[in-house]
Amino acid sequence: MTLATQTATVAPSPQPLAALDSRVPLTRVSLAYLAQRINLYLRFGHPARTAQLDRWRRCAMFLPVAIFCRIRWESNDYGTVRWQLMVLQACTPFDAMQSIPGVRPGARLLLHAEGERKVRAVLAQIDTIEALNLDPADVSPAYWRTLGNRLAARLPLPDYTRERHAAFLAGRNLQ
Repeated sequence: MTLATQTATVAPSPQPLAALDSRVPLTRVSLAYLAQRINLYLRFGHPARTAQLDRWRRCAMFLPVAIFCRIRWESNDYGTVRWQLMVLQACTPFDAMQSIPGVRPGARLLLHAEGERKVRAVLAQIDTIEALNLDPADVSPAYWRTLGNRLAARLPLPDYTRERHAAFLAGRNLQ
């Protein structure tokens, strides 16, 4: 399945709408699909809720600290014009965050890949993580930052191992 033909797939909301406190600030992520023109979808992540805006647009809402990946693919009459992949972390209004189009009020940018070669390289890393039966949304934010820095520097991309994941979970439990 190519990136252009892949449709947005998001797991069902893990919490019912009534279980969410209205005071919890949610990060809203715009998603869209227009056949053969634009595909803005989540590669991974667990939205607290989703809303279908119309036939082509949806909105996914994330709780603070949630990690998710949004992919943007665009084409015109002559072929693909944009490949973009971002791994983002939802924030609270008091956290430092970047302003990102389609993400309100903003998010912490962990990884940004632009162009077919870089996006395919990151997708391969995500597939490798999933092959370990790990959820990419549970991966260490430091790994996503490292992956983005290595990608920008054109260095070999590091693998995410079970040992690295166990060390991240142990460190998180100590906090």
